[in-house]
Amino acid sequence: MIDTLLTWMVKPRMVRLERMRSEPHATQREVLQDLLQTARHTDWGRMYGYADGLNAREFAQRVPVSSYEQLYPWIERVLHGEDDVLWPGRVQWFAKSSGTTNARSKYIPVTPQSLEDCHYRAGRDMVAVAQTLYPEAGILRGKTLSLGGTHVPNPFRPDDPASRVGDVSAVIMQNLPAWAESRRTPPLELALLDEWEEKLERMAQHVLHENVSCLAGVPTWMIMLLRRVSELAGGRPIPEVWPNLRLFMHGAVAFGPYRELFRQLIPEAQMRYLEIYNASEGYLAFQDQPDSQDLLLLLDHGIYYEFIPIDELGKEHPRTLTLEEVEVGPSYALVISTNAGLWRYQIGDTVRFTSVAPYRIRISGRTKHFLNAFGEEVVVENADAAIAAAAATTGALVKEYTAAPIYFSTGEGSRGGHQWLIEFSQPPASEAQFAQVLDETLRQLNSDYDAKRHRDIALQPPVLTVAAPGTFEQWLARRGKLGGQHKVPRLSNNRELLEELLS
Repeated sequence: MIDTLLTWMVKPRMVRLERMRSEPHATQREVLQDLLQTARHTDWGRMYGYADGLNAREFAQRVPVSSYEQLYPWIERVLHGEDDVLWPGRVQWFAKSSGTTNARSKYIPVTPQSLEDCHYRAGRDMVAVAQTLYPEAGILRGKTLSLGGTHVPNPFRPDDPASRVGDVSAVIMQNLPAWAESRRTPPLELALLDEWEEKLERMAQHVLHENVSCLAGVPTWMIMLLRRVSELAGGRPIPEVWPNLRLFMHGAVAFGPYRELFRQLIPEAQMRYLEIYNASEGYLAFQDQPDSQDLLLLLDHGIYYEFIPIDELGKEHPRTLTLEEVEVGPSYALVISTNAGLWRYQIGDTVRFTSVAPYRIRISGRTKHFLNAFGEEVVVENADAAIAAAAATTGALVKEYTAAPIYFSTGEGSRGGHQWLIEFSQPPASEAQFAQVLDETLRQLNSDYDAKRHRDIALQPPVLTVAAPGTFEQWLARRGKLGGQHKVPRLSNNRELLEELLS
């Protein structure tokens, strides 16, 4: 019955995805017009004349690119319960995202339209793609084990118990339709617990006896859960606990550093992996090809995209490109307008296109997460690849890492550098070789880094510092950020985070 249902579901979704691939520009024009038409009578829409029937060029000329801080006065009104501010109606749900480069949390509106036409539509499309790629896996014959955060009452609206804020995964799970919730484990009362240590233990005890065929979540926390499940099963390997497990849909962090850990837990011949790009602001892309790191940009899921060339970042009025104007290769800062009322919003991620027919991307970093203290312009994508190469060469398993600059000192001949704080699940055969391969790979991937490393003139070789077991978890726990989609920034352009971790 499930296979028949899947066949019925998959065909129209794959047809629509194919139209998105073959007619991307028309699709995006339709999305923009639908967004502007829907929001024309909101306070924001009236302010910028959405009722005038703007085209893409006029939209970009009238409406400024906004950071969260710039848009916050409007979001704050929405948080307090005002109607028709950025999007029609009153918004009841908000995805709370820790601003990883500053202390203030971000509250992203989540409207019924963004849940249904973005997150859930993309989720159904992801299932359709998985079923098409791996029909033998039978991913819905069992249950999907999904990890998430929690939600709490909206602190800006204490008199309205229906208004809630929380991790985007918790918002999505709480509002799932009944049929989808019936295919998921563990039950909501466990999945939404706010105390991570208790949640991990109780979830492991529950899912131990479930028929799990699919995993969904952040690799960091999924590894912890799988290890605990194996322990509770008397040390039995995961394939014996869940013989029907075939697929892991993962996101939030790059999967490269975790691949070997999963390979040890679950034989590769049994397991398939698909990456998703699902943020608090929306479901933006997913992997639609096997054995590929490229993600298909989702163009008809209520999000209109624009792109800022990297050399325009920091300008008061940065130049933006439409989808038709981007090229393969360069990194761009992502700007989105959504059916949750985010308008020309700079999400903070940078992407680069690996294909424009269809439009496929890789996440290259964060606009605020990079190493560029000396003009080296190292982005997260470079760092992940170099860490993976060093681990593979030295037989290491990397659990977590972060890196920061070593600034010039006042001494004669002083040079800058990078300090890499790495927590290993399995240490390298040689720490010196690990640091050497890390350095060599970065030089191969990044010409700016290579130029600064030439003859050690500007940058000294990387300094490797091994973190004690549990360092990164303790740092997250002290900030109440264990579990959910919380993660430690990989790269920082100052030493504040690194010094906190070292202490």
